[in-house]
Amino acid sequence: MSASAPTVPDVATLLAAAVRAVGGSQRAGQILMAEAVDRAIRTGEHLAVQAGTGTGKSLAYLVPAIRYAVESGTTVVVCTATIALQRQLVDRDLPRLAAALEPQLGSAPSFAILKGRRNYLCLHRLNTGPTDEGEDLFEAAAAASPTSVLGRQIARLHEWSAKTDTGDRDELVPGVTDRAWRHVSVGARECLGLSRCPVGMDCFAEQARARAGRAEVVVTNHALLAIDAMGDRPVLPDHSVVIIDEAHDLVDRVTSAATEELTASMVETAARRCARLVDQQVSDELAAAGDKLALLLAEADVQRWDTLSTLVATGLAAVRDAAHHCTTALGSERREDSDNAARRRLALAALEQVHSAAARILVAFPDEETDRRDVVWLSDESVRGRVLRVAPLHVAGLLQQRLFDKRTVVLTSATLTLGGSFDALAAQWGLPRQRPIGAPASGTATERPPPAEDDTGPAWVGVDAGSPFDHRRAGILYTAAHLPPPGRDGLAPACLDELCALVTAAGGRTLGLFSSMRAAKQAAEALRSRLDVPILCQGDDATGLLVQQFAQDEPTCLFGTLSLWQGVDVPGRSLSLVVVDRIPFPRPDDPLSSARQRAVAARGGNGFLTVAATHAALLLAQGAGRLLRSTEDRGMVAILDPRLVTARYGAFLRASLPPFWPTTDPAVARSALTRLAAAS
Repeated sequence: MSASAPTVPDVATLLAAAVRAVGGSQRAGQILMAEAVDRAIRTGEHLAVQAGTGTGKSLAYLVPAIRYAVESGTTVVVCTATIALQRQLVDRDLPRLAAALEPQLGSAPSFAILKGRRNYLCLHRLNTGPTDEGEDLFEAAAAASPTSVLGRQIARLHEWSAKTDTGDRDELVPGVTDRAWRHVSVGARECLGLSRCPVGMDCFAEQARARAGRAEVVVTNHALLAIDAMGDRPVLPDHSVVIIDEAHDLVDRVTSAATEELTASMVETAARRCARLVDQQVSDELAAAGDKLALLLAEADVQRWDTLSTLVATGLAAVRDAAHHCTTALGSERREDSDNAARRRLALAALEQVHSAAARILVAFPDEETDRRDVVWLSDESVRGRVLRVAPLHVAGLLQQRLFDKRTVVLTSATLTLGGSFDALAAQWGLPRQRPIGAPASGTATERPPPAEDDTGPAWVGVDAGSPFDHRRAGILYTAAHLPPPGRDGLAPACLDELCALVTAAGGRTLGLFSSMRAAKQAAEALRSRLDVPILCQGDDATGLLVQQFAQDEPTCLFGTLSLWQGVDVPGRSLSLVVVDRIPFPRPDDPLSSARQRAVAARGGNGFLTVAATHAALLLAQGAGRLLRSTEDRGMVAILDPRLVTARYGAFLRASLPPFWPTTDPAVARSALTRLAAAS
């Protein structure tokens, strides 16, 4: 980046040039959003901006971001939740934008993608192989065998290592299993470091960081942003502006990054890695603590823990202390060959995970419930067995202190207003309550009243950039109010009958979004026996291939669960009906959701509305957003849960959905679908 700040054209000029270059048409909402992003960057006031599908929001935030980076000589970080959007930005949007803006800026703006270290091939690990002395013998034999699936994949990774310029796992097509990738990658805790690694100068991860440090725009993901914010050492280049796309997912991604777990096998692995590096008595102490923990977890309740038993507390303290003794015995870094250094790093990484999780769980149960910061629960998994997890009760404070107080943040998504307001998500982010600027589809903003005097926290503005869609003309929201409320025993016969009638009227072309895989499979099996149209179900094949088949064959239906609620982009006649089987409230026994609801209630609030209804509203909005993906699309969103119109919270949920034309009349719904299917 240039040290001197060049004279840069204004945002409107640059945006017009960018839109011409990509062959699009400029929309009022796109202009409104670009100007709002530019204003936020210049004033330091945080911005939440909702921009519907088709608005062109990527260009609307990238243009002012590039303008600021070039003018100031600094880096802007753009982070997304999904790999698909990261690839779209780096492979399509930014190259075209750089070429379009080069004549205006005098040079092509630079950009780079940066991921966590585990996403890059490690040349040292590739050359030396696993350094864990106690590695499973069957795993080692499979990895060494040229005829096994694992062996063939590892051999392919060796061949690829000589061809790749980036070492980025996502560029390996077709990909390999996680099991194979573990043999050629390391996490940040296991890395030897640039100065100690014998192939450090060729390290793909370090090269990616170097490219990011030289770029005007760095694209990364929510998880790495969270790690950068929470850690003591920065992993992202120095930056003062962050643009968070897919911001509706931010809380879940940060929560996941801040969650730790502990299993007896993790303790066993840590002890085994230490065995040849410290006195046997020290490693045996940790192994014994792990054995005791295994017995304690086997007898403990699989649920959220509101208290910590004395026995489990004693067992966790033993694990914590033994891990600390092993770490001390390993001593400070010293001169040693790279193989021994790698073994030492592996041991320290395992010890740090074990010690950190045990110590955090032990302090997660304060005397006063209102002082609680973490939630602890035990789950029982088919492969890993008993897993003890600890996660933050809320991430609002963390985001406010480590993100909003340090940088200017722009948060954007097609779904940020729930119940007609930004307040629900703003509260989860740690931003104060504030009424937003509203903008209809024409893109003209209305005046926002000043915030209330008692609002505390970072200053922010909410902007709705509208949508290019005429929702009331293009879509219908049908609620099957005549059906019984959903129960716990799967889909009711009346619900299956209604689904069959709707799919028949639509001529297939249906995306079925279900609250559980059990319900999706039940619906698929039932309709396959009744209808002639192809019915695909998530799990029949790779999800991406199923979506591709669904898009290419017009009568085909696709049924599935959570990943389809947000991951399907199928414009055209192949998707004319979106069916939702029930309002997607979190499970009553979900440990985090139930703890958060209880915490809100303890402060005198409505935990159900604040947590469960907000969760459901966000998923409903995302699911309904699958229907209209282009301005030519027409169709219906059908909700088979009468509570959307009969329950008190129904108004909040309906206000979170696009403003489709509403009906509860099944005859009207079927007639509309029949006409749509018959249209050329």
